[in-house]
Parts: sequence; structure tokens; C-alpha cells
Amino acid sequence: VQLQASGGGLVQAGDSLRLSCTPPGTTLSRVAMGWFRQEPGEEREFVAAISWPGSRTKYAESVKDRFTISRDNTKNMVYLQMNSLRPEDTAVYYCAARNYQTVGLTAQEYNHWGQGTLVTVSS
Repeated sequence: VQLQASGGGLVQAGDSLRLSCTPPGTTLSRVAMGWFRQEPGEEREFVAAISWPGSRTKYAESVKDRFTISRDNTKNMVYLQMNSLRPEDTAVYYCAARNYQTVGLTAQEYNHWGQGTLVTVSS
């Protein structure tokens, strides 16, 4: 499954962005999805995950109450709504799919990745 992430950009602290993820030409049916982020020279970090069909979500402590992961299974899309952005949220954000319906919290649990979209938050 090839995933395509979009929606990144340059914003100011306190602003919002919504990232989108879709698998062109295929389906996200019966797969759990996750968002991760990575800064240069750092490990890929878990941000949020959602089960299939969407009843369970998990968040990193650093984004809880600010970010919301959701999915629209009729449109084959997964979203990450990011509010109250901070400079420390600056990173390349990746969406990922795993071949199970339950959420995963580590990058190793995901089988398919998108190319990443850059989010830059200025102070």
C-alpha cells in the first residue's frame, strides 16, 4: 500500500493545520492507521493512531488535547487535525498503515508508509 500524505506547511505558533492521508489506487479497509513525525537526526516519533473502523484512538502525551486523528472510511481518508501548534511540533509528518485492525504505537508495527509532509511552526 502506497500512502500519500498532504497538508503540511509553514504556520505560526498557535495556528492549526489538517494533514490528510490517502492510498491512491487502493483501500484502507480493515487496517489501523497512524501518524508519526521525525526531525532531522532524530528517531521517528509516534503521534497518533486510529483503529479500524475508527472506534479507538491513541495519542502521544505531547499532542494529547491538541491533535485529533480521524478517518472517513467512505472517502478512504485519514486525517490529523493539529491545533495550538508549537515550534516543537516542527517535523516531517508521516502517515502509516498496519496490517491489523488494532492501533500500534511504534513504527515497527506499521507495514506501509507515505512520503511525509513537512510541518514548520514558527515562534
